[in-house]
Amino acid sequence: MPPARSPGADKPRAMRADAQRNRDAILDAARQVFEEEGVLASLDGIALRAGVGNATLYRNFPTRHDLLAAVMEVNFVAILATAEDLARMRPARAALEEWLFQLTWQLRIWHDLPYCVASAQCDPESSIKSANARLMAETDRLLAAAKAAGEAVDGVTATDLFELVTTLSWGVDRFGDDEAAARRRVTIGTAGVFTLK
Repeated sequence: MPPARSPGADKPRAMRADAQRNRDAILDAARQVFEEEGVLASLDGIALRAGVGNATLYRNFPTRHDLLAAVMEVNFVAILATAEDLARMRPARAALEEWLFQLTWQLRIWHDLPYCVASAQCDPESSIKSANARLMAETDRLLAAAKAAGEAVDGVTATDLFELVTTLSWGVDRFGDDEAAARRRVTIGTAGVFTLK
C-alpha cells in the first residue's frame, strides 16, 4: 500500500528567495534589452545584464520563446485591462476597432516581436502561443459582441483577426509608424472586418 500523501503534496514548491531574485533580474534585463535591441537580441547579453550565468538563464527559460513569453505576459497586463474597459464603456463596433489598434500597437512594442508572434502561431508547442491565448480570448469576446450587434461580418474569426493584427503590427514595426500612422494603417487594413455603416 503506498504511503499516504501529505496535504498540499501536489502544490508546486515556492522558489527559493535567491532563485526568485535571479528570475526577476533576468525578466527585467530581458525587457530592457528587448526595448533597446529587439527580441532577437543576444541571450548571453541578457544574462550578463541580469548578473547571472548562462546556465541560470537557461535553467529558468530553456528557449528564447520561453523568455519572450514570460516578458510578454508581464507587459500584457495593461492591454488586457484595456480590453475590459473597452467592452464595458464603448459600443461593440467602436470597442473592437479600438482593440484592433491597441493590439497592433502593443505587438510592435519591441523590434521583431511581430515576427516571433507569427512564427509561434504555426507551433502548437510554443510558449509564445500560450502567452497570446488571453489576447486571443479578448479578441474573440469583442468580435462576438460586434457580430451580435450586426457590426462585424460573420465569416471572420478571432484567429483571422489576430493574424491580421500581427501582420499590421509587422508593418508598423518595419515602417517605424508613429501612433497616428499606425492607427491609419489599422483602419485601412481592418475595414473588411466590419459591416457597412
